[in-house]
Amino acid sequence: MSPSADPNARTPPTTTKSMEPHGELDSSKLIYSLTISPRAVPDAASATSGKETICTDHMITAVWKAGSGWEAPQLRPYGALNIMPTASVLNYATECFEGMKAYRGDDGKLRLFRPDRNCARFNKSASRISLPNIEANEMKKLIMVLLSVDGPRWLPKERAGSFLYLRPVMIGTDPQVGVKVPKEALVYIIACYLPPMDSYPGGMRLQTSPDDVVRAWVGGFGWAKLGANYGPSIMTKAQAAAQGFHETLWLYGDQGECTEAGASNFFVVWKRRDGKTELVTAPLDDKLILDGVTRGSCLELARQHLAGHVEVTERKFTIHELIEAHAEGRIREIFACGTGFFICPISHIHHQGTDITLPMDNKNQAGEVTSKLKTLLGDILYGRTEHSWAVVVPERE
Repeated sequence: MSPSADPNARTPPTTTKSMEPHGELDSSKLIYSLTISPRAVPDAASATSGKETICTDHMITAVWKAGSGWEAPQLRPYGALNIMPTASVLNYATECFEGMKAYRGDDGKLRLFRPDRNCARFNKSASRISLPNIEANEMKKLIMVLLSVDGPRWLPKERAGSFLYLRPVMIGTDPQVGVKVPKEALVYIIACYLPPMDSYPGGMRLQTSPDDVVRAWVGGFGWAKLGANYGPSIMTKAQAAAQGFHETLWLYGDQGECTEAGASNFFVVWKRRDGKTELVTAPLDDKLILDGVTRGSCLELARQHLAGHVEVTERKFTIHELIEAHAEGRIREIFACGTGFFICPISHIHHQGTDITLPMDNKNQAGEVTSKLKTLLGDILYGRTEHSWAVVVPERE
């Protein structure tokens, strides 16, 4: 009998009888193998202070092979992966991932935020790096199961207002050296602690990218969530950090188009010369930037709640427009947003000897629009407002 993915199942089977491969990944075939030695859950103060990211007791894994498809997924104890040194991911960077959070609401419920968006984007990224797809709803079910098992202990109800970070990953495991489409792959889903990153004292400080470095380009893969998008940017971020900046404001093209702040989407609130207040961010049509779930949610909320006060625009704009607007006193607010950073006010941008400053005190007072969006979104995440974007996770008692 095939095991059920029901998170409330009392006796999870550990048999490998149903490991015969089949085409599509099927969450109802999930094999449970619960840990017999659960680890101590750290207190909130020490959860993110060590040298290693602390993950929950379990992870979900599933193996794919060309010609036979996905094997039955497994929920098993968190631990090291076993892949060959010749694996495609280690030699040719055939890898993609997602970033999500599970939120412990003020009402004690555990929620995911728009998981359908993350699961759909995961498949787009996988296709871009020549890896197989997973039916989005099946992936969502597996994420829900992992949270239903580990959530009650690792994000208990007394930690209301806190979150766990979720990282679904797919890697090419084909053990044959050669630049080709992988014939084997592994997907795994883990949950871990990360610190809040939306409250830099005095606001986030950015330095623009050097003229000879580009993070993403039109025709490339900046729109996909691939490890190859992030690793090469670390050197530039480190150089900025050595000069007292938190992140890089990535510019593109001869005109210096503003694209992303680090790995987050970038927003500006300014007064246009016609007197209208505008919320502006880079567009998606040229596939230069990531289609952030938080980005899209901010745009939707702004159009719903700020209509008549703020005009919402997705268009290209340059660092020179920012400098000019700052010189004319027209910039009101700047912020970055994403799953990791949530919504983080920006107080300083340095570009080739020119500074754009929006002074903030150490209480990190955000502007009116930034604060409004942050409150609206936070209320949804933590259950203070009922909303279809927040999906409640059924938890094992």
